[in-house]
Amino acid sequence: MSGIHDHSPDNHSTSGYDSPTKGAQRHPAAITNLNDEDGGASTQRPLPHSAIGSSKDFNKLIDKPGRQFEGSQHRTVPTSSSAKQDGQPAVASSQPARIVSQGRNRGYSLRRSLFAQNLQKQGEQYGSIMELEPSSSSQHTPPSASNAEKGPAVITIEESPKDEYPPTMINSRHTASSHLNMPTYPSRLRKQRQRATLIKQAAAAIKSIRDRISRATVLPSTVDGRHVQINTNHDYSPIDERNGKSYISNKIRSCKYTIWNFAPKQLYAQFGKLANFYFLIVSILQMIPGLSTTGTYTTIIPLLIFVSISMAKEGYEDIRRNRLDKEENERSTFVLNNTGAQQPSKDSGCEGRMLSNSQAWTKTRWQDVKVGDVVLLERDAAVPADIVLLHSSGADGIAHIETKSLDGETNLKSKKPLDLVLQHSRSEASIARLEADFVVEDPNLDLYKFDGRVSIAGQTLPLTSNEVMYRGSILRNTQSAAGIVVYSGEECKIRMNANKNPRIKAPTLQAKVNKVVIIVACLVFFVAVVESIGYLIWKRTTENSAWYLRAANVPFGHILTSFIIMFNTMLPLSLYVSLEIVKVAQMFMMNDIDMYDAELDIPIEPRTSTLNEELGQVSYIFSDKTGTLTNNSMKFRKMSIAGTAWLHDHDLQEDAALGSSQKLWHKKRDGKGKQNRKQRKDKKSASQVPLFQGEDQDQKPMRPATRSVNTTEFSHTGKTDELLDYIYRRPQSLFARKVRFFILALALCHTCIPEKDDEGEVNYQATSPDELALVSAAQDLGFIVTDRQAQTITVKTYPQGDDDNPVFEIYHILDIIEFSSARKRMSILIRLPDGRICLFCKGADTTIQKLLRQADLVATSVEDIRKRSEIRKSMEAQAVVQRRSAQLSRKSHTLPRRSFNIGRQSSVSGARRESIRESVELWLAQREAGSSMPRRSGIHYTPRPSEHVEPHTRTSCLSGDSPRTSFQTDDLESLVDESIIINDAVVFQRCFSHIDDFATEGLRTLVYGHRFITDEDYQKWKQLYHEAATSLTDRQDKIEKVAESIEQQLELTGATAIEDKLQTGVPDAIERFARAGIRTWMLTGDKRETAINIGHSCRLIKDYSATIILDHQQGDLPTQIAAAVSMVESRNQLHTVLIVDGQTLTFIDADPALQALFTDLATTTNSVICCRASPSQKAGLVKAIRTKVKGSVTLAIGDGANDIAMIQEAHLGIGIAGKEGLQAARTADYSIAQFRFLVKLLLVHGRWNYVRVCKYTLGTFWKEMLFYLVQATYQRWTGYTGTSLYEPWSLSMFNTLFTSLPVIFMGVFEKDLTPSTLIAVPELYNFGQQNRGFNIPTYAWWAFLGACESQIVYFTMYSIYGEALFTRDNQLFAMGALAFTACVTLISLKLQFFELHNKSMMAALAIFLSVGGWWLWNLILSSIYDPSNEIYNVNGGLVHRFGKNTLWWLTLILIVLSVSILEILIKAIKTIYFPNDVETFQVYERDLEIKKRFEESAADLLQAGWNRGTKKSSLEIAREEEELARREAEIQDILDRPRTMSPAVEGPLVGIRKRRSWQPVDFEIETSNSQSEPPMRRSLDVGELFHKGFGMVRKESMK
Repeated sequence: MSGIHDHSPDNHSTSGYDSPTKGAQRHPAAITNLNDEDGGASTQRPLPHSAIGSSKDFNKLIDKPGRQFEGSQHRTVPTSSSAKQDGQPAVASSQPARIVSQGRNRGYSLRRSLFAQNLQKQGEQYGSIMELEPSSSSQHTPPSASNAEKGPAVITIEESPKDEYPPTMINSRHTASSHLNMPTYPSRLRKQRQRATLIKQAAAAIKSIRDRISRATVLPSTVDGRHVQINTNHDYSPIDERNGKSYISNKIRSCKYTIWNFAPKQLYAQFGKLANFYFLIVSILQMIPGLSTTGTYTTIIPLLIFVSISMAKEGYEDIRRNRLDKEENERSTFVLNNTGAQQPSKDSGCEGRMLSNSQAWTKTRWQDVKVGDVVLLERDAAVPADIVLLHSSGADGIAHIETKSLDGETNLKSKKPLDLVLQHSRSEASIARLEADFVVEDPNLDLYKFDGRVSIAGQTLPLTSNEVMYRGSILRNTQSAAGIVVYSGEECKIRMNANKNPRIKAPTLQAKVNKVVIIVACLVFFVAVVESIGYLIWKRTTENSAWYLRAANVPFGHILTSFIIMFNTMLPLSLYVSLEIVKVAQMFMMNDIDMYDAELDIPIEPRTSTLNEELGQVSYIFSDKTGTLTNNSMKFRKMSIAGTAWLHDHDLQEDAALGSSQKLWHKKRDGKGKQNRKQRKDKKSASQVPLFQGEDQDQKPMRPATRSVNTTEFSHTGKTDELLDYIYRRPQSLFARKVRFFILALALCHTCIPEKDDEGEVNYQATSPDELALVSAAQDLGFIVTDRQAQTITVKTYPQGDDDNPVFEIYHILDIIEFSSARKRMSILIRLPDGRICLFCKGADTTIQKLLRQADLVATSVEDIRKRSEIRKSMEAQAVVQRRSAQLSRKSHTLPRRSFNIGRQSSVSGARRESIRESVELWLAQREAGSSMPRRSGIHYTPRPSEHVEPHTRTSCLSGDSPRTSFQTDDLESLVDESIIINDAVVFQRCFSHIDDFATEGLRTLVYGHRFITDEDYQKWKQLYHEAATSLTDRQDKIEKVAESIEQQLELTGATAIEDKLQTGVPDAIERFARAGIRTWMLTGDKRETAINIGHSCRLIKDYSATIILDHQQGDLPTQIAAAVSMVESRNQLHTVLIVDGQTLTFIDADPALQALFTDLATTTNSVICCRASPSQKAGLVKAIRTKVKGSVTLAIGDGANDIAMIQEAHLGIGIAGKEGLQAARTADYSIAQFRFLVKLLLVHGRWNYVRVCKYTLGTFWKEMLFYLVQATYQRWTGYTGTSLYEPWSLSMFNTLFTSLPVIFMGVFEKDLTPSTLIAVPELYNFGQQNRGFNIPTYAWWAFLGACESQIVYFTMYSIYGEALFTRDNQLFAMGALAFTACVTLISLKLQFFELHNKSMMAALAIFLSVGGWWLWNLILSSIYDPSNEIYNVNGGLVHRFGKNTLWWLTLILIVLSVSILEILIKAIKTIYFPNDVETFQVYERDLEIKKRFEESAADLLQAGWNRGTKKSSLEIAREEEELARREAEIQDILDRPRTMSPAVEGPLVGIRKRRSWQPVDFEIETSNSQSEPPMRRSLDVGELFHKGFGMVRKESMK
């Protein structure tokens, strides 16, 4: 076992035994890795043999990280470093060493460690290497001093089978375990080794075949890394030393198939379906002459057509992927050619764009780019391959790139070439003549680490990820950049992380259908055997005694085969053919207006029809963050200054102005509708009675359409508009000066570059959206950065508040200390216009608080806040526990029907109905509240001390838009207490309370500090900083130490809170998924702090959640995971969230035992957040859950290229087709525009599709059972000869013409519940998760019912009509036609009437076409059938013989009525005494008030369809009925009054004409004041009544 395991890029050392002699005497399993605190190099310590124990423990030991080689190793020799420390020589090898690569997914920490050693030994030709070759002897070679002096150190590892132990190990096991001292143990051990060896050989052979088919090649690792030199000759291809061939091309290929493997793969996939294989066997038997009684090619031809269509569909999808590949391969870039080498050097004058000599660059397709080529990138150009940066036109040679396609991050990253490389790459000519040797590591998957070196001008410098740009990145904010290609094509990082061979997806339901297929196949065989045995009995009793049958003997095998062929259609091929039709129709029906994004003009686009029902069974959602949950925009939301918090909501006000429409109202309504809407709000009438008793309508507002941030009533003092008014009125106050200085810090402490557009508006180019939000907020607050040069920043302000008199101030930039993940802060030193030097520093609150001048006081305040926060969380958790306990006590934890016994729902009325409404309302209200408890002011949280006692209601101008009055001005000034500004303790307390509140709301917080520095102190520091910045060793560490020396004794400036804006409806969607039993995981490439903030925003992390953070740097991972598992299983936590980073996942994936423990932990928590995850790690997590959690259905959703791997790995892949492109949408199974559309896609359409497919499958099996068991029963009366009761042509058309429409229409149009109910009650989604739609018991019930009904059909037919003495025609065809007609009629009635909930005209059409088509078929058959056919006397039978027989028709009616009554009785008993959740809510939907409550809860997700469609909601129906009733009552009141024929009647008529001119104006006034003013006395004049429209109502009522 190697002793090398690298945990960090700085670890270049190896460890081993103390000496070769000691190492030879110990088994390597007795070594354990102990990580240090920094996650650095592992140290090895010997373990006693007693600690090893059983073979299971031993296997756990050898599976630790760093022991990735197969089999146990029993010889270890120390490396050169460890040998030299002990004074021992190293062991040399006479053969070149190799490291056998384990393929694309191999571990690479060992190789990285070896490569890093070479980096340390810059003058050596070779580094330490490892040899993996089996030794011919178990004896150890003694070390040789001479060999050690001649060559490098070699680690020799001898492989042996995993279960083979050395003698010392076996002896120790015998000693430790006395029960192993048995004579048969060695032989058993040898047999076990042999079996393991055979298994390994078989697995290796299968893997080899699979790799050949999938084009996977395994290459050995290089000895000293990949050496790359600049190549300007395009006719020359550099050689890959691993295989002696040219490097692979830059052509990428993501399609699944080639011309050669398409047919084998697809044939295997198609006939891997159990049903297709079954039909293939049946068709082969059917084509054997003399066996089939149903034709020769009736099965094979439809089967081949069906398989060909499926293969063609797969081929088309792969052709589409190939076109996308071709589109990317054909993209163009610029490559340096030989002309550049011949040009004169322009080193002195080429500081801008490198296209100073356009002839030096050749336009080349991406697929033609080779390793060693120098490519030129222009602004906004994509990087064609992985390159090492040589030159950039940016300031100081910095290039900014966007990597969201790689890791999902929207922050721009800075890349800078090495200074020495940049000096030699000033022009095309200098680059072409550059003699440099770039040595890089072998291709691997790690996106966050890169090791390499470059030798140039006699110096060797290290290469890190700071100098490398990966394929898929985009150059931003930089005019041009040039780099040398080091990895191409499939060896690029983004392609290494891609799923090269995506699996062929199949629905989970198919596995259950396959089980039923096996049952049906066994049933067919069983029926065939029973019929064959019946024939043997009949042969012995009847056939042998019949002289006319003595020569007609048939072998038993032929009889059995004939019966199998006869009954094989009990498993019909139409099951799959019709299912494809059903799924295609479902795919078109999912084009829902509610899932259409009008802003982007993007509808839902199903890209496959195979997985429709899978949408109704999802149990895990794996979501990307950027662009999927968030909107890719940062908004400055809040800030804390001098102990006061302020809300910046300019964008929220604009959004509210644009989208302030009232929900649950259709846009197609006219003025009368608007009047009703106004009356609903302001007027008490019959329609305004609360939906459920005890509810006040005024206290239950509609659900808002959007909610940007969880702002609470007392989480801020005021708004920034009031803040600006305050500082303009009192500019000399201490608070105003602090505010202006804080806004100035926002305007100066950043790296944004201002740009002016054609209209003169200032826009900013920023490397981070956070900085863009901050500088934009400064612009909104009056500090506008108008220009930025290398050393200056120009800020425009309006001191007088007058736009006509701006003031421009120039601030000189002295130094910028950039942000780093280790420092977690950024600083800038500015010389102010008054000559003072000020340092502005911004960073994480935990970092800045340690740098403040009064850090001890701050620490005390933070600790107090933390304690209050814990108390608050505990109180919230207790409140949730109490609420859940109350729910359990009412037994309402599952569905509302269990909270009361509704008895016979159809007869519920009066008080009982009101009780049901109250229970439903209470149940919904509890679950809609969920776990999201509003934060209230109190002793444990308040931004203002004045509110400690009791929160009071404040009515001020903060929420209004009216002009400010004098008392409002006084109220605004009272918001700021100038006396507490000088009290540092109070300011610290309030500021960090605000920060805690901001973080809880999911906002990204930053703390600003500042410090004034004297010129003398600055010059001293500047000298130290210059020395650190120019150091050649440990430069970054020295810079950070020097920077920390000046970032001390800071004054608190303020704090900011930035909202990473979520997409509309994301928190509500996640809450609904949680109620539906779907666990949501967030997998992102962002840093941990950002991921946690978004987790709070989208409600993945609740206020009372217990967060478990796994970090490999915090100690032993197994111990951390074991402790976390214990905590979760103790059930003391209501809600747990697991947080893990990508580096920790690397260690977990390296140990199978640890990976299994992690999976167990992750599946027991409520949610998981994975940060800094690479695309391959995302896919690995999805695969782990998909394969290890039994019965789970996974869904992955993302929007970028970095999400493609997990989208392809999950059961279902959803792509977001939005602002960030279509990379993920093109490869996904379904594409939508916003995350919230996933709610209706899953809860409504997914569930519908699942129910439809289940009912379709059950209905298909039921009808085959009903139809063919009649045929089987008839064989008793035909001597088991296989004679068919049904006419052959009709029999062949049974599934195609006569019974296909009922099952297809059920699979397409069934809707067991309305969309509003399914969205309002997500708990109903568990119908698919629990496989309640289709399972073995359900199939057994349907099959049993079909069998019983088939006996009713046959015996009723035979006993009444078949045995009738006086009848015109009771021959074979007449009886068969009677049974056939009864079966067709019953199938249509059951599937389209009894079982279909959503009855419509389509159901009637299906019944009419099926039954009517059968009668039409009989008429046609009766006229064209051969009259000479005596067995089936069809010709004229329906028209002239049995069709005129009354008994035939009476028997048919009796059969249909008998079976229908049986179906109705069974359904009634089940619904009344054993109702399920679906049937209960179907009853609730009949109650208009409950239905209105469901629609109100789902209004946000259904409003688009209501606005566009013609269907009215329940609320509209209620309004119209109420208006109609009111008008009818008024008319009736008028009619009941006595009429007086008086001349005075002319008076009102004149008034009517006068009022007509002002009636519209008075109409609005009357409507708005209808609640406060008494209604006017209605006129009794008929003309006025007709004017009001009463005549129209009476006309409608007369229709």
